[in-house]
Amino acid sequence: MSLSHEASSAPRIRLLPPHVIDRIAAGEVIERPAAVVKELLENALDARARSVSISLSGGGIDRIEVIDDGIGMTATELALAVQRHATSKLADESLVRITTLGFRGEALPSIGAVAKLAITSRPAGAESAYMIHLEGGEIFPPRPAAGTFGTKVVVSDLFFATPARRKFLKHPRTEAEHAEAVVRRLALANPEVAFRLEIDGVVCFHAPVQDLASRIAALLGEEAAALLPIEARRGMLAVTGFIGPATLHRATGAAQFLVVNRRPVVDPLLKTALRVAYRDVIPAGRQPVAAILLSLPPEDVDVNVHPAKTELRFRDPNAVRGLLISTIQKELAQGAGRTATAEGFARPSPWRMPLPRPLPFAAAARRSGLAEAQLPLAPALQVSPPQTPTSEKSESLPEPSELPPEQPLGAPLAQLWETYILAIAPDGALVLVDQHAAHERLTHETLRDAWHAGGVPAQPLLLPAVVELTAADADRLLARAEELSQLGLEIEAFGIGAILVRALPAPLSGVEPAPLLRDIAEELAEWGEATALAARLDAVIARMACHGSIRAGRRLSLEEMSALLRTMERSPRAATCSHGRPTYLKFGAADFARMFGRK
Repeated sequence: MSLSHEASSAPRIRLLPPHVIDRIAAGEVIERPAAVVKELLENALDARARSVSISLSGGGIDRIEVIDDGIGMTATELALAVQRHATSKLADESLVRITTLGFRGEALPSIGAVAKLAITSRPAGAESAYMIHLEGGEIFPPRPAAGTFGTKVVVSDLFFATPARRKFLKHPRTEAEHAEAVVRRLALANPEVAFRLEIDGVVCFHAPVQDLASRIAALLGEEAAALLPIEARRGMLAVTGFIGPATLHRATGAAQFLVVNRRPVVDPLLKTALRVAYRDVIPAGRQPVAAILLSLPPEDVDVNVHPAKTELRFRDPNAVRGLLISTIQKELAQGAGRTATAEGFARPSPWRMPLPRPLPFAAAARRSGLAEAQLPLAPALQVSPPQTPTSEKSESLPEPSELPPEQPLGAPLAQLWETYILAIAPDGALVLVDQHAAHERLTHETLRDAWHAGGVPAQPLLLPAVVELTAADADRLLARAEELSQLGLEIEAFGIGAILVRALPAPLSGVEPAPLLRDIAEELAEWGEATALAARLDAVIARMACHGSIRAGRRLSLEEMSALLRTMERSPRAATCSHGRPTYLKFGAADFARMFGRK
């Protein structure tokens, strides 16, 4: 084949027809029914609607209807609204100070390019409404129609003009779930607007105008009762909302609502900050529950990063990340048993638990100079003799109404299987505490506080202990000997694969050195050589805390149980152990009624 023939048969460059251009462009904005719902709702909110009704059929593939009571549009405005890049939402062309949810002018023409679109609108004071119709990109001029004040948008036969894209849609039920998630996120970001969502004739969400706490309660149901309020400000940057305690978490991030300047987002920076804030208090792989709203000057955030406008670019990302992490961690550092007091979260949530801290043994703490007031347990945990319940003893059980409200974990009643503490709370609920998990967190917090105060006191061993390890583990520990000494662990080399332990952290006095060193060596093995101990402090302290805690099978007296409960209440992060597991469970009247099948 000749070169001239190859050149003549090659495809020639040509301009695409306008309707094809529109359909290609639509793919950036409209990829599924949920995207249509999002764009239409944003238009309604930008039009200052105070009530929005959404109806879906066939997962939104067959039909989407959105009705609002916003400012409406005239016939002339309708004709402009369906033209690409026509918008009323940009005050200038700088794209610096964007105060509306939409601004690109792409949504309506994109929808009209791939579906059948009908818009009926009537501004306040107008004698009648006008309707404009689009079908596969073809525009039919506005004509008079019947309609109330506001705007009604109907999208039907989605992607009929792009069959290839329609084939990639999921089952209608799945598409409806995605659309519902969009509605719920926008509803949370705009509690001053009433929302009603109907799917295939069934109303699945209906929220009147309400405050933020009530809107979150409507969205999350019973889980909202456990949420804790947060609020902080740094200059013009403000954060508010509600977060779940460490004991409330899920397998996915579906219950995370992140809003910036009234815009729901899935921004990576914010999600990372949320994960870091909870990293030390929830189990690995689990996701916290949160509804967080940030506000900052529009010029300090760029929303023009992606057509979907769900990812942002902050002018000062470190300030945003730092404020969010510190605000959440401050709230999580409250004592155990605390519940949200914000309006709308009236009752404590059963099954939910707040947060704990390390309990050193009194004798060891006295030798190291730690304040005895911090200690929850007696010097050398007294082993109480078995006690057989009697009718007389039952009659002397504390009345919940007589218990002080500042002690939400209540009064101890008994120890079960020498592992769990059973207590009665001031509200009459039963509290079940895992004694090892609780004491582990208390030990963790004591070690952590001592570190930040200048170093953990060391308790010299009467006879130094020799611990045999693999050569690699011994080398790892010796390489960090100076850093470990700040945690009260003093070690030195004692031949190949052996370490001489001269002192242990005072709060861990009495633990076996060998298992402790093996666990720390295992932790160090997961790090890179350049990782400083300070950067992974909680991980090492968690390993230590586990060894210094009272174990399951240790019998406690009522005084010791009470001391443990009181220390949990005043200790940060005491609702979960160092591994993120709960330290206590709370069972109220509603929980027992549910378990017994009572209404």
